Amino acid sequence: MKASRLLSLLLLLQARQRVPTSELAERLEVSRRTVLRDVEALSAAGVPVYAERGRHGGIVLLPGARLNASHLEPAEMEALSVAGLDAHQRDQLGLAAAHETATRKIAARRAAPPSGTVPGPPGLADLIVVDNTAWLAAPAAQVDIADLALDLRRRSRLEIRYRRSAESQATARVIDPYGLASKSGRWYLVADSHGACRLFAIERLESYRSLAEPARLRAGQRLGTVWAALKEQVEEAGEVTITARLREGQLDRARRILGTRIHGIAPPENGWCQLTIRYPEPESVRQLLQFADHIEVLAPPEARERVRELATDLAARHRCMT
Repeated sequence: MKASRLLSLLLLLQARQRVPTSELAERLEVSRRTVLRDVEALSAAGVPVYAERGRHGGIVLLPGARLNASHLEPAEMEALSVAGLDAHQRDQLGLAAAHETATRKIAARRAAPPSGTVPGPPGLADLIVVDNTAWLAAPAAQVDIADLALDLRRRSRLEIRYRRSAESQATARVIDPYGLASKSGRWYLVADSHGACRLFAIERLESYRSLAEPARLRAGQRLGTVWAALKEQVEEAGEVTITARLREGQLDRARRILGTRIHGIAPPENGWCQLTIRYPEPESVRQLLQFADHIEVLAPPEARERVRELATDLAARHRCMT
């Protein structure tokens, strides 16, 4: 534990060369006295580090003294290889500590500006923040993501109990997993089921167990290729073309909700604009109900009739109760 703390102390000093003792104590989660003892130990080992007293004092590492800490540990390389994940998702995978150490090593390799000079422009990490979590609270998963990721390394078949979105009870099935995908704050298990690629939402995965036999993955397929195929299926244009009228003020919301399903937007006229939307089937017009009185489905007739049926049913359910 002490060796790891000493390394962290050096990495922090290499990034800034002079750091207040109180800040180091807070970052390392130890007392100021412990920080001073660690500095004495490093100094005794020949590291040019010392404690400087006074108003602008702190712990100082002499300029030019750099630890060769550029080599990353396997866990640290893994943490950086999934750089698209945010802090919460890294914590779910058990990579938070490794990611923090890796970023400290990278910061330590950056040359600190000479004393008295103007710092250079900020790095991208100072200008960009990545947060993949959903705006609203996501459903809690029943399985541990880190444990599942570890079990997936075995490349064995899984027996899972999974509840489909339209069902109330989970059912058992055997799948051949490729790996995990994180999309818009939700985790998915990507796997073949009966020879076809499928997405299994983790929050509806009740339980799983690894089987003794290896996963029967399709030749030439890997997680990246299977995910690309699944994404294309979800985002495909569809076979049913819907024409609808939408209030102009709802356009941005429509683009956010409908995405690539929108295949044409006519210029606004009298506060309304005409949209061309493609769905895989007429029943998909249910999605348009969330626009309430801001939308009117014009064609085809079966889609317009289905919206009328759904709206009539909703109106009946929401009659005033006496």
